[in-house]
Amino acid sequence: MTTAPTTTTAPLLSATDLHVTFPGRRGGAPARAVDGVDLDIAPGEIVALVGESGCGKTTLARTLLGLVTPTSGHVTFAGETLTHTSRALKAYRKRVQLVLQDPSGSLNPRHTVYDAVAEGLRIHGYAGDEREAVASALSRAGLRPPERFFLRYPHELSGGQRQRVVIAGALVLEPELLVADEPVASLDASVRGEILALLLSLRDELGLSALVVTHDLGLAWNIADRVAVMYLGRIVETGPVEAVLTAPRHPYTRALLSVLPESPGDPVILAGEPPDPARIPGGCRFHARCQVLASGEADAVADACRTRTLPILSGATDAQVACHWTQ
Repeated sequence: MTTAPTTTTAPLLSATDLHVTFPGRRGGAPARAVDGVDLDIAPGEIVALVGESGCGKTTLARTLLGLVTPTSGHVTFAGETLTHTSRALKAYRKRVQLVLQDPSGSLNPRHTVYDAVAEGLRIHGYAGDEREAVASALSRAGLRPPERFFLRYPHELSGGQRQRVVIAGALVLEPELLVADEPVASLDASVRGEILALLLSLRDELGLSALVVTHDLGLAWNIADRVAVMYLGRIVETGPVEAVLTAPRHPYTRALLSVLPESPGDPVILAGEPPDPARIPGGCRFHARCQVLASGEADAVADACRTRTLPILSGATDAQVACHWTQ
């Protein structure tokens, strides 16, 4: 668990009532991949976005990056609403950079490390000393001395070194926010800690903000200041990482935590698969799989769970939960 930095009141990035729908299959109902999300990220803050595969977290991250245009709602960065013109997106992507989970897929095998890191500079017409900028980025990413890596190719590097090259390619543009999608999922356990420590040091040294997308609550504990738990297109619990992960209130968060090796008690096995985002159930969207409702513990609010829709959680930093049982 990290200690949250002192941040300014105004968020660096804000999503407000964000919705993203995709056309249904064969003319069916549209899929509501992101179905009402408010999320703030403060300067110098690391937020972990967690949830099962298919919950919408990657679509939300791509929307925050400007790679997907929201159906409704908007994204604000540094006080300005993101527009999806080519010029606006090019300027935005210099300030907000993506780090993908698979460094092998992110790097062109025919490009040297130098060219991989310099690519962003060339796209954005960098007018300074390119060699110095590349060397500085590699050094910040932990590849020292940087010149030793200039002429190497991805296949000559370890998995951890390739991920550091990807991070250097993001850092070379001196962004204010990194969006890291499962940044250590493809790495050996021995290397994961090094990459997480690197991301934390970048926050401390450069004041970088980060959104870390992951299914791993253990990773969230180790790196995040704040966590947002997503289920079926909506954030269902959010707050400071210590508050959420030591005293989870939403049954879904409890189930995710129960499968961690260090978790006391038996793991909670959720019934079935997450519902189709084209057929989101009424009431609480988790009610069909909720272990608390199934056990009878939530009988007093069972009707509300099945019929009454919960409000969208705000993007603020305080602990919040969307659950009738915990109200």
